[in-house]
Amino acid sequence: MTRVSLNQLEEARRALDTPLFADLAGDAAVSFEFFPPKSDKMEETLWSAIQTLAPLKPRFVSVTYGAGGSTRERTHHTVARIATETAIPAAAHLTCVEASKAEIEEIARAYWAAGVRHIVALRGDPPTEGATFAPHPDGYRNAAELVAGLKAIHPFEISVAAYPECHPEAASIEADIANLRAKFDAGATRAITQFFFTPEAYFRFCDRARAAGIEGEIVPGILPVSNVAQTRKFAGMCGAAIPAWMDRLFEGLDDHPATRQLVAATIAAEMCRRLYAGGVRQFHFYTLNRAELSFAICHLLGLRADAKALENAA
Repeated sequence: MTRVSLNQLEEARRALDTPLFADLAGDAAVSFEFFPPKSDKMEETLWSAIQTLAPLKPRFVSVTYGAGGSTRERTHHTVARIATETAIPAAAHLTCVEASKAEIEEIARAYWAAGVRHIVALRGDPPTEGATFAPHPDGYRNAAELVAGLKAIHPFEISVAAYPECHPEAASIEADIANLRAKFDAGATRAITQFFFTPEAYFRFCDRARAAGIEGEIVPGILPVSNVAQTRKFAGMCGAAIPAWMDRLFEGLDDHPATRQLVAATIAAEMCRRLYAGGVRQFHFYTLNRAELSFAICHLLGLRADAKALENAA
């Protein structure tokens, strides 16, 4: 009698499984993050990405804000343009870094006047990499205070950040969860997580958050890896772990960008499918201003571009 190993049984099960992406209902809701362009060419790339993703009818798109307000004007211009030239709800990132409460109020009122009703409220990182955050003498000390301040100005929809693998500066996981609860208690609408690369990291985090009494929406942030070196840097800064098997999959692909994209889409799509199997129906994609990977993953999740919107975007 031939003995079959556990590994062989596992492989046999995989061979007979239903295809991962067969006939999904297309009931997921998505949103996308962009960063403000620094040149005319980058602006063309950004708008091409927005036009590609718009037919997926995202819940919103957000535009980031550089450390210390370094992209403040470009962020405002980009968000205002999205709000006026597209039908997509636009969200603007806003941080506490090097800004007084009066300055933040001025910025928030300008966004409201431009038709922007959604703010991604963040404490923010210091302008100098590696430096310790220090609040402005007349500013907000943290994201929870910023949320409360924005709510006092206008009834904004507010998204905040969450860290499935714990914020690098948090004293403990419990302290990090308490900080997230403070942001919800201050009026946040939802939390969007920092990127992660294992579904277990997200599910464990949600379990801890619910156990701490957090009932608000916690949307997983998905980063399809288009630039491996850049992702390693980002992961180191935000405390996200890159699994060893994932690192190995990108070995030898430095000079093969098309292959890297295929591998990246496969990894991210499989993770999203496992999140979907666990009940997740909202996804937020960090696009890095490129549409291809996010569009492909959304398609695999069952979303289809609206034909009329696609014609209008062409």
